[in-house]
Order: sequence, then structure tokens, then C-alpha cells
Amino acid sequence: MKNINPLGFFDEHFLLERLTKLKDPLVKLETHIDWALFQPVLEIAFSKPANKSKMGRPPFDRTMMFKILILQSLYSLSDDQMEYQITDRLSFKRFLGLKSSDKVPDAKTIWHFRETLIREGLIEALFARFNQALDDQCIFANTGQIVDASFVEVPRQRNSRDENQQIKQGQTPEAWKANPNKLHQKDRDARWAKKNKMNFYGYKNHIKVDKGTKLISDYTVTDASVHDSQELETLLDQTDAGQPLYADAASIGQEASIEQCGMTNNVHEKANKHHKLTETQKASNQEKTRHRARVEHIFGFLTNSMKAMYIRTIGYDRATAKIGLANLTYNMMRCVQLNKKVYNVFLWG
Repeated sequence: MKNINPLGFFDEHFLLERLTKLKDPLVKLETHIDWALFQPVLEIAFSKPANKSKMGRPPFDRTMMFKILILQSLYSLSDDQMEYQITDRLSFKRFLGLKSSDKVPDAKTIWHFRETLIREGLIEALFARFNQALDDQCIFANTGQIVDASFVEVPRQRNSRDENQQIKQGQTPEAWKANPNKLHQKDRDARWAKKNKMNFYGYKNHIKVDKGTKLISDYTVTDASVHDSQELETLLDQTDAGQPLYADAASIGQEASIEQCGMTNNVHEKANKHHKLTETQKASNQEKTRHRARVEHIFGFLTNSMKAMYIRTIGYDRATAKIGLANLTYNMMRCVQLNKKVYNVFLWG
């Protein structure tokens, strides 16, 4: 068997230089984001006595672990795949600030770090912290907001009709209770939905988008059966006052919520059997579509580049965390495209 010669220092240096010349996207991501701005939020999760045990090996750097979650989201990798790719890829090591001789976090460590953030409810806080930095630097254009939603599917459950009925009523089938291993693999929060004669099972990513920059300014996560319009009131707030709101006809009937926020109603108008659209209304809808179509670019990136519209999680909390990380990762990549550097303006106490 041949001996495999390890890379020397200069070999690794030249390889990294070549990766940079080949436009490694992680170089730009590292350059444009000041990762220190997330430290105050991460400190909340790991400053509690339960997380300060002096037993065992020293913990990995929290910012580096958070960057691992961003890599996972960007490349749609499982915990096991993430461990392997960090070990194997120089570009990942460089992005994480690891040398070839450094110990790589294993899959269980990555899982535990993410679970801690989920338990403390901090994924939404990390998203809000990044958007606060964007707002502090006046990166949001605030020339209009677009609201839309898209399905995020999870592995489909093979349940009987009776089991599905019990789940909808908030009950757990007795057969599942008797088999804890089976119960752990059952998603009792995901729901079925039908759109354009197609069936979907999972959750919905409801987003509010800054029209000028195509950055996600806010989001909510629901099960797939929730109608798009039901989250409109949650997504809109007084900071949107004076801006036009673009949304499809699903938001018809939410005029009160739009008016309460002081926004201009640019929701698509819809014909029915008693009322056909006039030529003026059709022209107005066409103009609204020109603006609203920008949200499809976001869902296109999430679907095609990040593979984020199908996740392998069980339960609402983990699905919400995955979707939230995907939205945050998208915003980071969008800032790279816009050539906007995001840095600390102030430190949280």
C-alpha cells in the first residue's frame, strides 16, 4: 500500500490561493460579515450555569460553531455530512478559521450546539440581530414591502386516516405511545395542504421582503395548512408606515391590517363570477406583478441554490429553526451580492 504524503505548509498555502482565484464564495461571505455582531446573542445561550461545566474538553468557539450552522444551511448538509466536509475541504476550514491540525467538531457537537439555540429560542434573535445591523447602516431601501409564502416540505408520514384525525385534534395515537422509537419519528406538527392540484406536507415560510434590496425583513413559520393571509398582520408593523405593500390576491380582506400600519394597499385584485376586472384593474395588476415578482427571486435562491425548501426535521421547533437559519443565510448571501459590508454599529449589553 502506498503512503499518502500529507500536504506541506506551502502546498496548502498555494491551494488556498488557487481557491481564492477560483472565486471561493466563502471568501466574500467572510469579508462582508462581521461575525462578532452575533456574539452577544450567542452569549445568552451559553452563559447559563448549566452550560458552564468545567468537566471534559474546552468548548469550541461559539462564533465558529454558528458559522458551521450557516455553512450547513448554505449547502444543505446534515450534521454527519458537515463533519466530513469540514475535515475534507480547505475552503471550509479557512472560512471557520481552522488549521489542518485543529480538531473538527463532530456531528454530535454540531447537533448539541443547534439544539441549545433552539431550546433558548435564539434563532429568531440571531436573525433580528443581523437585520438590526442592516437597519443601523440604512441598507434596507424601505421603498415598499412584499409579502408571500412558500411551502417547506418534510418527509411524508405514512399514517392512517384515523391517526391523522387524532393528530389534528391534538391527540397522540395509543399505538405510538406504546412505541417511543416510532413516536420520536412522527411529526405531529406538520400538515397537508393542496395548491394547484398538488399536495404538500410540512410547513410554510411566510416572508416580508424589502422590495428595493430583496432582503428578508421579517418572517414567520406555520404549518402548511395555514392560509397566507393569516400571517399578514403578524408580519406588518408600524415601521412599514408610508410604504406600499405588494401581495397576491390571497391577502384580499386584510385591508384593516394594512391600513392600521399606514401602508398603501397594492394587493392584487381578483375577479369572480359576479365581477370581472376592468381594463384599468388588469393594467394595475400587471404593474403590481412587476414589483411583486421580485419575491420569486428569493424563493428561487432558497429552492435551487440552497435546497432549503425540503428539510429533514421533526416537529415545529426544529423546522422553525431550520427555516429561520435559511432566511438568515439568504440575507447574508444577498448582502454579498449587493456588495454591502455588515459590521457592528453598537454592542448589546
